[in-house]
Amino acid sequence: MNNNETTNAEVNSNQVTDSDEKFAELIKAVHHNGLIALKSHFENVEGQVLNQEIYGPVFVYLVKDDSNNGYVCGFFLRELIAKFQSDSDPAQWMASFFIELMKSEGGKDLPERPASEDEAKALIDKVLVPQCIAAIREEFAPEQVHAGLDWNQEHGPVFEAGFPAIRDGNNVCAVPLHLLYTHFLLNRDPADLILQGMYKIREEHE
Repeated sequence: MNNNETTNAEVNSNQVTDSDEKFAELIKAVHHNGLIALKSHFENVEGQVLNQEIYGPVFVYLVKDDSNNGYVCGFFLRELIAKFQSDSDPAQWMASFFIELMKSEGGKDLPERPASEDEAKALIDKVLVPQCIAAIREEFAPEQVHAGLDWNQEHGPVFEAGFPAIRDGNNVCAVPLHLLYTHFLLNRDPADLILQGMYKIREEHE
């Protein structure tokens, strides 16, 4: 009996080690692929992997322009794997974020993380939410759109946007607020997530 228990425990711990090693290899490969992809567009590229509490590994890359100004942007593991496995051009997709950031002269580091809950709340209320609402209204003007915060039983606070004119079926998309917040802290435009959802709604009702 004891022998069996020992053997099972050993087998289980070996499986964990194996899967840990495979995961570490995957992270290494994705990080490397990201560097190669960006180096096909920019000369000076560096990268690091950070661990994000909710979303796991986040790949943060620094690209320098000809004047040595640095631009930083982060990507999630799941989205990079999806891009590298798809037939689209992942290098072009990754580079597009830096090309956008380079419109700000003098470099763009990651935004400073709020030091307290109050600071985080102020950032969400005064910067993140107004920025998303403005982007959505501008994208779909002059059409009337609904945009603002709501509460979801499963995800907690969400940013919700939709088309009041669509009466049949689903006319609203909702994105967890913490996901938009994480995008914002990675120098990604949080409104992009909502706009993608709204275009999907549009397609379903065409």
